Amino acid sequence: MLAPKRVKFRKTFKGRTRGIAIRGSTVAFGEYALMTLEPGWVSNRQIEAARVALTREMKRGGKVWIRIFPDKPITKKPAETRMGSGKGAPEYWVAVVKPGRMMYEIAGVSEEIAREALRLASHKMPIKTKTVVRPIKAEEAGV
Repeated sequence: MLAPKRVKFRKTFKGRTRGIAIRGSTVAFGEYALMTLEPGWVSNRQIEAARVALTREMKRGGKVWIRIFPDKPITKKPAETRMGSGKGAPEYWVAVVKPGRMMYEIAGVSEEIAREALRLASHKMPIKTKTVVRPIKAEEAGV
């Protein structure tokens, strides 16, 4: 599971997920990417499940980049606990994503395999996503 080695504060506020992604909103490393269409939290287990689905469909060929990291702790209070007595202990980690954020990028496989792998990964996500292809630059096209 992905988790930070250390953090400045053990517990964080919930925060607000407004606006669109400015950083991480372009296909930077691979040829195909999985882009978010709505804001939300993606847990470390969901990130790992999608990664496993991607690599399994690609038959361990090509390369995968994970562009999100779970650095926000989510706390939970024990079951059947009365109100009060402070905030619960950290339970798991999430990555905060906004619309337009690239979550996974892949390269080195054919387009149909890439689309199918990203489709399987999207089923592991708690938010709506879509597959995007990196636009061809002028110098790559030979213009």
